Amino acid sequence: MTKIQLLDSRLANQIAAGEVVERPASVLKELLENALDAGSESITVDVEQGGVKLVRVRDNGSGIDRDDLPLALSRHATSKIRGLDDLEAIGTLGFRGEALAAISSVSRLTLASNVEGEAEGWQVQVEGRDMAPSVTPAGHPRGTTVTMRDLFFNTPARRRFLRTEKTEFNHLEEVFRRIALSEFNTAFRLTHNQKVIHQLPAGLDDTLRAARVAKLCGKGFMEQAIPVDVERDGIRLHGWMGLPTFSRSQADLQYFYVNGRVIRDKVVSHAVRQAYADVLYHGRHPAYVLFLELDPAQVDVNVHPTKHEVRFREQRMVHGFLYSSLHRAIAEVRPGQSLAASVVDEGEPVMPAMEPSQASMSLSAPAGRPSYASPPANGFGYGQGQRQADAYGALVRPGVAENPVMPPASEQETVPPLGYAVAQLHGIFILAENQQGLVVVDMHAAHERITYERLKQSWSDDKVRSQPLLVPVSLAVSSREADFAEQQPEVFSRLGFMVDRAGPETLVVREVPAMLRDSDSEAMVRDVLSDLLAQGSSERIEQKLDELLSTMACHGSVRANRRLTIPEMNALLRDMEATERSGQCNHGRPTWTQMSLKDLDRLFMRGQ
Repeated sequence: MTKIQLLDSRLANQIAAGEVVERPASVLKELLENALDAGSESITVDVEQGGVKLVRVRDNGSGIDRDDLPLALSRHATSKIRGLDDLEAIGTLGFRGEALAAISSVSRLTLASNVEGEAEGWQVQVEGRDMAPSVTPAGHPRGTTVTMRDLFFNTPARRRFLRTEKTEFNHLEEVFRRIALSEFNTAFRLTHNQKVIHQLPAGLDDTLRAARVAKLCGKGFMEQAIPVDVERDGIRLHGWMGLPTFSRSQADLQYFYVNGRVIRDKVVSHAVRQAYADVLYHGRHPAYVLFLELDPAQVDVNVHPTKHEVRFREQRMVHGFLYSSLHRAIAEVRPGQSLAASVVDEGEPVMPAMEPSQASMSLSAPAGRPSYASPPANGFGYGQGQRQADAYGALVRPGVAENPVMPPASEQETVPPLGYAVAQLHGIFILAENQQGLVVVDMHAAHERITYERLKQSWSDDKVRSQPLLVPVSLAVSSREADFAEQQPEVFSRLGFMVDRAGPETLVVREVPAMLRDSDSEAMVRDVLSDLLAQGSSERIEQKLDELLSTMACHGSVRANRRLTIPEMNALLRDMEATERSGQCNHGRPTWTQMSLKDLDRLFMRGQ
């Protein structure tokens, strides 16, 4: 065995760099966070060869005093915390005091800075095995410039793990995107090999903020996103969440910030996933840019050196707040709101002026035909006094759609969001006209969602009814699980179970939810126990119930090739406008789509 000895400063910092500096993108993250902590109003990033040759970050923040410059490149030196109290309520992005020291140990790094009121600036570099700082004068305006060149030039083994220039720049641009979305009041600029990639002005109002999100996340996201702003019990959630129909094959457009810091957290991920669970197509991922603000003392950001992970002190409260806020936001989206989102860049929809040949046409239907204003003949199966089967979407009465009459111009201001039906196509789609243009509805998918939501509401109103088992089921469990079931019987009771303890490691299931009487009760109880012990709540029963109600709604909804009358089609449209989550069927597929007059004009090259 060799003797224990102290490592020299450079080697110690290079070891620490293994946790902080993985690739050029890691360097940019640390430098941008420092620039924001300095109160910068403008930040410029210059990159060459994917960041391997050069990463330079310039800001106009508060700057660093000359006397502090040598310390800035030292390990465990920071201006952001002073004691344990500061560590328990961190309000800055950077705080560990390791990033600059680690970066300087694996690259050629220069830091130049100037503070307000000083005639000239100063720059610092480190040299030799002991990384001794060298401070020299430098012409520099107020703010700081950090220049990193030749990453991993002195650690060739690390350099071999870097990918191609394009791959490294993609990682670096993603970090830039995350940081730029976190602070709208700061202007950002990114160049790569002297080419401007992003030029983002400060977002001082809602329009400019939305423009930045559209620039960084894509115009399509903003066209299919709904704004969120909820505040309760000292916690605020705001930002944009994509409609369920704007889902993605990968979880690559999910940005979640806690007090301005982009994070990954299983509590957050689970809450968001649950909020979208009832409306998202299988295997798809939601898109969102969301910001959570709460007391810094309620979140521990000192969990990992990269600061990507956090730990909430009140996990159940945060989970419940996120789930309820997002779930409600999705549920409240009606066709009217969706239409507004789909034409966000087109301004107010304007009906184009008719050409002379069109203006002379009469659009009134023959006498005796029902108009759009005619009341539904049977309310699409939802009239008074109907049989129980109608509640599950019983077959509507067949008929042939009659020709409608357009409402007069004076009444068009009151046209509902989904408009009025004009025809049925191949017994599958309803064609309707609204103020924006043409609406196409998948009648089975739409009726399925309506029926499903009514079943859920009916079930909720009746609460979870239990049914005794003819033969109670005995379960062998751990003593911890048995203790929990014995100490909190009300949790199981609320879910429709009666569970008794029959021994140190034995439970007996005597009652189960009535609608799940044919399910595997033993497996359900075990899963619920596992969820409750792991995260303090369980959605297994709700999921099983939702699956059962969804199946009932699917089988009970109007089928393709069923001919509907105009009143029946209009009744379905009105029900869609009044039903939560009516934009998607139970399987996450869209129930309707809008074609604006501009889209239709484009198809026929009108005005070109």
